[in-house]
Amino acid sequence: MNDTPKAARRASREEAAGGFTAEERAAMKERAQELKAEARRGRRAEDDERAVLAKIAEMPEPDRTMAERLHAIIRASAPALSPKTWYGMPAYANKGGKVVCYFTPASKFNSRYATFGFTDTANLDDGAMWPTSFALKELTPDNEARLAALVKKAVS
Repeated sequence: MNDTPKAARRASREEAAGGFTAEERAAMKERAQELKAEARRGRRAEDDERAVLAKIAEMPEPDRTMAERLHAIIRASAPALSPKTWYGMPAYANKGGKVVCYFTPASKFNSRYATFGFTDTANLDDGAMWPTSFALKELTPDNEARLAALVKKAVS
């Protein structure tokens, strides 16, 4: 984004009018780049995992530690899910390429907490209402066990 005062005022007006924030626009650009890269090279699992690990390595603490731990939990709990980046964030997709779960670091959108979420592809249905995302300030052993069980259920 252009750092001129005029560009900053325009961005502020867009955000105030319900437009996208700079972080949201950056995420959309990252997603467009991901789709172009997939189309150019085809999808290769090794490349996708390398891209996820690279994104995790770029994260500031404590996001990086949480993302590394979540990556290990997901790979152990649901080996059928494939890591891939999704809007520049770590995500995990089923055999059809549909994202099942994802991690949004707090630093991505300047939030006070990270988020671990599931898409509608996840098999988490439980009556008429169920949670699909969780705010994370830290990963405790109890939180890890709960998320591992949810990931297993999501792919069942």
